[in-house]
Amino acid sequence: MPTGTLRDTYVAALQHDLVDVDDADLVLGVVRRPTGWFSAVVDENEPALAPPADLLDDVQRRKEDLKLAGLCDEGAHNAAWDETDFADRYLDYLDGDPDAASAMNRVRACLDAGEEVVLVCFENTAKKRCHRTLLAERLGRMDCHRSP
Repeated sequence: MPTGTLRDTYVAALQHDLVDVDDADLVLGVVRRPTGWFSAVVDENEPALAPPADLLDDVQRRKEDLKLAGLCDEGAHNAAWDETDFADRYLDYLDGDPDAASAMNRVRACLDAGEEVVLVCFENTAKKRCHRTLLAERLGRMDCHRSP
């Protein structure tokens, strides 16, 4: 039975001390294209757990179109998520990509060993949908404990 805890947050919450993490926690970035300032906030980044580049590009293009049509940033983001079938495409990627499977197994092993793991990317899930939620749910089905 796993003894670690899986949590998720967004990078700005870490930068502005809006979330507590212990020095011993594994603060794991899960972004495809990390910036220098993002990399400075996380312990490491695992791009294999991020959405594939083509999916990110599709969502970004659709989001920009929706913003030009008058939607706010958050509304355009969330609508683009739906219109590009983001959730299903991302989960298919996790299920079919060997690097993603290996990375998920590594996170699961950390949790099974009692480590605290915090998944991090850019999106504030209070406003925008994020793949972290899907990833955490998928890891949870791998018998990992998810924190509230």
